[in-house]
Amino acid sequence: MKRGALFAYLQLTRPANVITAIADIWAGFAIAGGWVYLISDWRLGAGDFWQNLLWLSLSTIGLYAGGVAFNDIADAELDTVERPERPIPSGRASQNGAILMATLLLVLGVLAAFQVNLWAGVLAVSVSVCALIYDYWGKHQRIFGPINMGLCRTGNLLLGIAVAPEVLGKVWPIGVLPLIYVAAITMVSRGEVHGKNRRSLFAGFFMYLIILTAILILAKIQNPNFWQVIPFLGLVAYMIFPPLIRAIRTQSPQLIGKSVKAAVISLIIVNASLTAAFQGWEFGVLVLLLLPLSLWLAKAFAVT
Repeated sequence: MKRGALFAYLQLTRPANVITAIADIWAGFAIAGGWVYLISDWRLGAGDFWQNLLWLSLSTIGLYAGGVAFNDIADAELDTVERPERPIPSGRASQNGAILMATLLLVLGVLAAFQVNLWAGVLAVSVSVCALIYDYWGKHQRIFGPINMGLCRTGNLLLGIAVAPEVLGKVWPIGVLPLIYVAAITMVSRGEVHGKNRRSLFAGFFMYLIILTAILILAKIQNPNFWQVIPFLGLVAYMIFPPLIRAIRTQSPQLIGKSVKAAVISLIIVNASLTAAFQGWEFGVLVLLLLPLSLWLAKAFAVT
């Protein structure tokens, strides 16, 4: 495969976004107590936890990359009009080749999750099904579409927690947080092509506020040093609100696109905030280390 063709197929997987999915896993792993266990008891049995973290990270790479590639496949005809520069309509990637790649990635994601335990495997299957439903049907539904996309992220966070099924059974409601956040991104993104979606932009603004407030409350419940989460939440606000406010003022598709890009990349910071809320700032910083890599990849590959 030529270098240009390889780059085109990589574009379909949106590498910068894949890093945000890894952050879901790392945050879920932290909530399950995995990072604490690895650091405090690295000599006794920690090998299994390291292997599970690697399997889950590989799983989310396959699930996310395969899901977004199928999104481009589903949109190939529409993109010939609205986004002709995308890999498939431009001819840089073939549709059959993209289908094969996306299928193999989803299969890889599911098989890797089953290496951890049954719950992880079931969640991986659920995420892949949710992604395909969104790609081919959900995104065309005004109300269910954002919920559908949010469910993909919910499943991804719970996939990280599934390393400890007994913890998953207790904290699974936390999955509503990425659901709301990603639903907000999906609502805002509907103006990327044509603009003029002020109502959705305002809805996204208030949904973001709800998420930040909820994480702060959660930190106060979970951690006596809840103030440690405040710098992380401040960084999220700094990343998402200025571009969103500019988009609300102008309703420009270009500014809406920048707002969506900022919110997607900020998923890493949201995950770092959740990690800090449960386990402290040190582990939040560990997840935050993924941010520079995602920002670097975002310079070379499209995020939205």
